[in-house]
Amino acid sequence: MVAFLSVAVPTATGVLALLIQRAWLREMIHLIGSIATTFIGFLLVWKVTLHGPMTSQNQFFHIDALSAVILAIISIVSLTTSLHSIGYIRHEQQEGLLNVRQTRQYYMLYHLFIATMVLVAVVNNMGLLWVSIEATTVVSAFLVAIYKKGEALEATWKYLMICSAGIAFALLGVIILYASSIAKLGSNNQVLNWTVLSNSHLVLQPDLVALSFVFIMVGFGTKVGLAPMHFWLPDAHSQAPSPVSALLSGVLLNCAMLGLIRFGIVAENTIHGQLIEHLFIGFGLLSVVVAFPFILVQKDFKRMLAFSTVEHMGIIAVALGIGGSLGYAAALLQMFNHSMGKSMLFLTAGNVNQKYKSKQMPRVFGVLRAMPFTGFVFLVGTLAITGVPPFNIFTSEFSIFVAGFRQGHAVTTSVLILFIAFIFAALMFHMMKMIFGEDVRERMTKGEVSRWTAIPLVLPLFFVVIFGLYMPASFTHLIHQASLVLAGGSRV
Repeated sequence: MVAFLSVAVPTATGVLALLIQRAWLREMIHLIGSIATTFIGFLLVWKVTLHGPMTSQNQFFHIDALSAVILAIISIVSLTTSLHSIGYIRHEQQEGLLNVRQTRQYYMLYHLFIATMVLVAVVNNMGLLWVSIEATTVVSAFLVAIYKKGEALEATWKYLMICSAGIAFALLGVIILYASSIAKLGSNNQVLNWTVLSNSHLVLQPDLVALSFVFIMVGFGTKVGLAPMHFWLPDAHSQAPSPVSALLSGVLLNCAMLGLIRFGIVAENTIHGQLIEHLFIGFGLLSVVVAFPFILVQKDFKRMLAFSTVEHMGIIAVALGIGGSLGYAAALLQMFNHSMGKSMLFLTAGNVNQKYKSKQMPRVFGVLRAMPFTGFVFLVGTLAITGVPPFNIFTSEFSIFVAGFRQGHAVTTSVLILFIAFIFAALMFHMMKMIFGEDVRERMTKGEVSRWTAIPLVLPLFFVVIFGLYMPASFTHLIHQASLVLAGGSRV
């Protein structure tokens, strides 16, 4: 029942937000629905951490430790962005960038987007997992196009065309996997269930499974934003409202990565070879390498953050390819840590954009003086996302490096470290001028745009700072449980 509510509550909230005319009541429903969604998400995480995997609604829902990690990310980031959305959307209305109808559409689509991402995490059937990921594309595309401007519409079409092509490849992979499954298990309505396919003793047809995973890697890799299928990502992230950019980068890509992981586990049970390892490391390392020159030459700071996301998705993919208990745990930790840091940065970017009325870095100087709190969070987020200690991403990236050398991937790990260092230098070059540079516009009023857009930043900031110094035992236990699922040692 709780799993059903995790999808039903945000869906109902979105429908109510569309129907309600009064702005204050719509914001109240939005806030209550967001808090309820977060509470249900954490309730599921708590139950899985204590009691192991849960299956309900005639095996329609299945929530294991992997699901719980994604649900934790969704719960934290969605609560942060929902609070931020109130101040952000109010300002956009005051500036005439959004009208009342667009605002109602925004809140409806926002909660439907959350519902589709939760469904990705909790659904049992692998075919419905594909449907859920495709649903996230459709709903989020309308959010990217919410301003209905030329650049936003262009970004939306690129997003739809590239991701739909990728998802079509993934569908072909699912069909091939289904063909292999029915040959082994017979035709029944549970043949694509994760609870069936994740059995480590199940051996399907190796050739079909290998072909299936190649298609799935390309298909879901497109949605993850792995190079060279990443071209939609910078446009969509830069044109979407900043709370949506935070959800796209911090949550959606991890949901797609979850799909990739689940299919990878099924394939590994049959293939037991290096194909999966080589695909993850190859696409991951290429993503990190490709991201560097684009970050170096960027002028739009939201596009720069988007290419940083390509880098981090690549780092996660490399960690998954490296494998081993430490590699898997580090990959999951990197997913969580990146979500906190990057969602925080996109929200601060939204604050800066509204204050300076520009996303162009040459026009933004002295953020720390003009917006003291946002500037401070911007600085911490920049240091964190580039892997500077003692922040949380340093912990996960260092663990990935250790795992790489331990597992015999010294060359791959060395190249990874080198390009992470290059990207660190490029990001610091751009961001330090924005944060500390001298603002030539003396008449700019000092202060935050809104308390609603400033205060929510405290939540991801907490995880960015504290998880770099200390991680609760319950969280490390959850990461360990999830890494066991990845290793095939236990479905907990």
